[in-house]
Amino acid sequence: MVKIISRQSLGRQNVYDIGVETDHNFILANGLVASNCFNKSHSTAYAYVTYQTAYLKANYPVEYMAALLTASSNNTDKVEKYIDTCRRMKIDVEPPDINRSQVDFTPDNEKILFGLSAVRNLGLGAIENILKAREEAGGKFASLADLCARVDLHTVSRRALESLIYCGAFDQLMSNRNQLLHDLEPILSWAQSRAKDRASGQTNLFDNAGNEGSEINHKDAPKASPVEDLTASEKLKREKELLGFYVSDHPLKSAQNANQFLSPIVLGDKETIPKKRTVSAIVLVSEIKKIITKNNDPMAFVQLEDISGQIEGVIFPSSYERISPYLEEDARLIVWGKIDEKEDRLQMIIDDAEPVEQVKMVIVDFDVQQVRDRANQEKLQKLLKANAAKKNEAKTPVIGRVKMGGQQQLVRFGEQYWVKDPSTVTEQLQEEGFAVKAQSLI
Repeated sequence: MVKIISRQSLGRQNVYDIGVETDHNFILANGLVASNCFNKSHSTAYAYVTYQTAYLKANYPVEYMAALLTASSNNTDKVEKYIDTCRRMKIDVEPPDINRSQVDFTPDNEKILFGLSAVRNLGLGAIENILKAREEAGGKFASLADLCARVDLHTVSRRALESLIYCGAFDQLMSNRNQLLHDLEPILSWAQSRAKDRASGQTNLFDNAGNEGSEINHKDAPKASPVEDLTASEKLKREKELLGFYVSDHPLKSAQNANQFLSPIVLGDKETIPKKRTVSAIVLVSEIKKIITKNNDPMAFVQLEDISGQIEGVIFPSSYERISPYLEEDARLIVWGKIDEKEDRLQMIIDDAEPVEQVKMVIVDFDVQQVRDRANQEKLQKLLKANAAKKNEAKTPVIGRVKMGGQQQLVRFGEQYWVKDPSTVTEQLQEEGFAVKAQSLI
């Protein structure tokens, strides 16, 4: 290792590599000088790490993404972003499974299994106790009662069990999560009573009838009266509360087909979101804060999220009256606006919004001959421009569908041709002889 024996300021100087024989800030014992070699050495190291990372992602995508999710398991935003990346890579991320999940995210038959460490209210001690019971005390759990009888209920608390039920960890054993929640109280009392009996050396004559070894007849555990299961939206809401994001499904999943027509931004890719120009986003409204300005005008701050991430939205008074009827929690909207950066945070200044279910697209059918007809193109262009949506208005995309034999090709027209009223423009185009229809995006 080289030792610097003296240092002196020479003002503004050129930078040289180590080994250049000239006066410089750092003088080495052998008469050579030291300088800033950071760029070359570190650039090489970073390039090598980048190559390794790219190689792993390309050749071992499931293992790579599982490791990435595990490394980011304490960062909800990153996990949500990486789960969206998995979806785009066609890699399924399965919800937690009480009989298969490990502490971390793990590859499983070309899929990724959710790690128990990412479930809220479930500490490492509880996870280790569950895994130990599963691996050493009888194998996979047959039911909720079987688990409660085999784990330490002082370590695996009621709150932890509720979290596991709500996030779907018991779905493979019992799909009715609401029934499990109602069964939990009598099962816990039953399991705690059995644990006390075992601790005091007492046994029930019928506990092991027909069973081997220390296996408890969990089928005799009490149950609550039958109840209906939670609705799909209630299940997803609980998943979001306990995991920080949706896993088994997503409220916006059915709207993703609209992406190819609208080209919305992806909220999780904040580095690539264009600034200061109008963009669209397919979002879920997760939080609404309505306020009154000094001029007594209403406005709102909203928290928006898509499958990949979140962003804050601002609705100023000029747009509030038009958008306010759609401002409800869990509302699925397509929003239009500009992205602004404020205090190192991104905000979306929302100009307009519309429920996903109401948004339509105009599809114009062409054959090859019509596509080549210049007069036909000019007529269509003129009609679309006459009906084009103005600034700060919700826009309906116009799609050209070109049919060639048994195949077809979709062509999305530029946003300058998107229209405000799909019904009106459809009628006008039909009157001019175009084969056109308006249909929902989802």
